[in-house]
This record gives sequence, structure tokens and C-alpha cells, in this order.
Amino acid sequence: MITMITKELHNIILLIDSKLRDISKDISDKESIYARSIKLNEEVWELMSLVLANYWDQRDEKLLDFSKEKLGHEFADVIITTLLLAKSMDIDINESLVSKLIKIKERWLI
Repeated sequence: MITMITKELHNIILLIDSKLRDISKDISDKESIYARSIKLNEEVWELMSLVLANYWDQRDEKLLDFSKEKLGHEFADVIITTLLLAKSMDIDINESLVSKLIKIKERWLI
């Protein structure tokens, strides 16, 4: 079976997680999970801001800074931050994705 998350992405997530843990070694696991949850919310907000800009539904100063490349990077930030949060909560995201895709296929009779 093809792994849902590439080995390279997985290794980068492990590296970022390790570096973040070194930086924030004085905070508890619970605090780290809360911080990553808040960071995920921030990244989603940034993505939504660019989604609005994509449809010219933003203030002029935000439209000036818009590009499809930045929009793509925000999608990537949401994915990476989600993976970091899952890692900190001991979630096997590959297993979760495979399991969820099976449920989606059943629901949609694929």
C-alpha cells in the first residue's frame, strides 16, 4: 500500500517537532498541544484570508499581497501544522487517513 504521507514529509515533521520541543522544553505536553492547536487556527485564518483575496473579496491592501503561490503555501502550512499537532497527540496519521478513506468510499459507494 502506498503511504499517504511521503517519507520526506514525515522526516521533516519529525525534525520540526524535535526542534520545537527543544525550544519549548519548559512547557508541558498539554501546553504544547494547546499551542499547536492555536497555531493551526492561525494558519487556517491565514489560508481563509487568501481564499477571500483569490476572489477579490478582501481589502485593497490584502489584494496587493496576493499570489497563487502564497495561497498554495498557506494550504501547505495548514497541512504541516495539522501533522505536527497529530504527532504531538500520538496519532498515526497514515493509519487515520487510510481508515477515513475507507469510510468515505463506503459512504459514497465508490
